[in-house]
Amino acid sequence: MPKIIIASGPVIVENNKVLLNKHGDTTFWKFCGGRVENYESNLIDNAKREVKEEMGIEIEILNQEPFITFTRKEKEGEMIDIILVHFLAKKIGEIKPGEDINVWDWLDINNLPEDLGPNILPALKHFGFVK
Repeated sequence: MPKIIIASGPVIVENNKVLLNKHGDTTFWKFCGGRVENYESNLIDNAKREVKEEMGIEIEILNQEPFITFTRKEKEGEMIDIILVHFLAKKIGEIKPGEDINVWDWLDINNLPEDLGPNILPALKHFGFVK
């Protein structure tokens, strides 16, 4: 198990709604995205690959300057540092979720649920969607 995880993904907002999903072994809403698997590519390419795998769409990066956040969690008795890198992006194409997506939705920015990942509100604030 790695002690450092770097992950990237897009922040996609349309008509005051943010695209979020629940997948994997967690139960909270997340942005599309996932860990860097190939360190020969860059963070934008990783975000594009992840959103294609999860939601079946292409993206256009609207802002090359990312929002970066750091968290630490304990798993199986070991501490893991997690760096999340989010790029503001626009959806291209129709959503066709991958098989590992439990649920996805366009959630109203002004009426977000309680069960959000800890990076959602800070990223939306960073890109100017919420105060």
